[in-house]
Amino acid sequence: MAECACLNLKKASRFITSLYDEYLRPIGLRSTQLSLLMALEQAGTVTITRLSQILLMDRTTLQRDLKPLERQGWVSITEGEDRRKRLIALTPEGRDLLKRALPLWEQAQIRIRDYMGDDRYKGLLGQLSDIVKLNRRD
Repeated sequence: MAECACLNLKKASRFITSLYDEYLRPIGLRSTQLSLLMALEQAGTVTITRLSQILLMDRTTLQRDLKPLERQGWVSITEGEDRRKRLIALTPEGRDLLKRALPLWEQAQIRIRDYMGDDRYKGLLGQLSDIVKLNRRD
């Protein structure tokens, strides 16, 4: 089990998620929600399908995760020109929340980088990026 990439990545992911959640708790945001807000900030207005591709998420899971963000007024979900397509966008309230979240996110980043050291941290990010690229080769 020590050599199982899946198990080790899941364990690391659970720890990292809880660490970021701890830093984001003061503003009532979870790391999974922050990831969605950051992706929308970068992508602009997109369809659910496109956002699910960007995040490598199942559309159904993404729709479920977006509902609380919409209820809070942080994202808007509207019909596109083609009524079958729904468009997701960050609202001004979502942008304000993102601005408040980024310094907390940065504190979590620094904690991990300080623990690992710059070279190992950058190496880890590169390796994770390489793993994600496997999905695009299939």
